[in-house]
Amino acid sequence: MPKRPKIAIIGGGNVGASCALWAASKELGDIVVLDIPKARDMVTGKMLDLAQCGPIERFDASIVGTADYADIAGAEVVVITAGLPRKPGMSRDDLVQTNVNIVTQVSENVAKHAPDSIVIVVSNPLDAMVYTAWKVTGFPTHRIVGQAGCLDVA
Repeated sequence: MPKRPKIAIIGGGNVGASCALWAASKELGDIVVLDIPKARDMVTGKMLDLAQCGPIERFDASIVGTADYADIAGAEVVVITAGLPRKPGMSRDDLVQTNVNIVTQVSENVAKHAPDSIVIVVSNPLDAMVYTAWKVTGFPTHRIVGQAGCLDVA
């Protein structure tokens, strides 16, 4: 039986968890969702909840939560959803410096633990975060992709 691809999602909040469930339900690969150490129990519990959907939704992809970057080793795809969410009254530009710092740290760890991966950045503001991930990882441009939704063009 061929080995299933490994997909790492960095950030276990609403977007990361939704991405994990979607990818698992499509059988795209086994999923590892990573969050910060103080959120280890939350992300582990949330991913256990999502994994319980497997028999009902008819998928058998593994979904696990972690706070250890070593667990993303060998990931073919890394999705970065990490970042501070906007609060009421904030613009996406208000998040730039905080999220640059977060994406910098994440990107350093992606380059170290998943150096052959394709990176999909979802964190906001998207253009600045994609640029940050590209500069920090040193990956070629065809391996760093930004994914935005309708909120970015509204």
